[in-house]
Amino acid sequence: MTDLLAQLPGYALRRAANTVMGELGDILAEHGFRITEAAVLLLVRDRADLTSSQIGRTLDIQRANMVPLLNRLESAGWVRREPLDGKSMAIVPTAAGDAKIAQLGTLIEQFETELLDRIPAEHRDHLLPALNAIWR
Repeated sequence: MTDLLAQLPGYALRRAANTVMGELGDILAEHGFRITEAAVLLLVRDRADLTSSQIGRTLDIQRANMVPLLNRLESAGWVRREPLDGKSMAIVPTAAGDAKIAQLGTLIEQFETELLDRIPAEHRDHLLPALNAIWR
């Protein structure tokens, strides 16, 4: 029997996203990361000018959820807050955070390579532009 739902782009996209995020979550969890923590660490890599509100907007994380997220990262010793200007604080990686970011970079690069290997070669160049067109 043909899966009629699989013919619906929104349904197929949701299933693909759930599958990919579940797999990535499992891989990151094996190394002590949550997906949102990893996203924040990758975002602040080589940056010293991002505030918590900018990070939250970029990652679509509500302010109420950013506070405990950043507190976890700070408690783990992976980020610290640094004065940015008279009233703002930048979220910057610590030396330990830089080591975690390097580890994350390796994990994500391997995951992304394996993910793209699932896509037929003739569609790979179109995948990212198509996905970005949907949400941007």
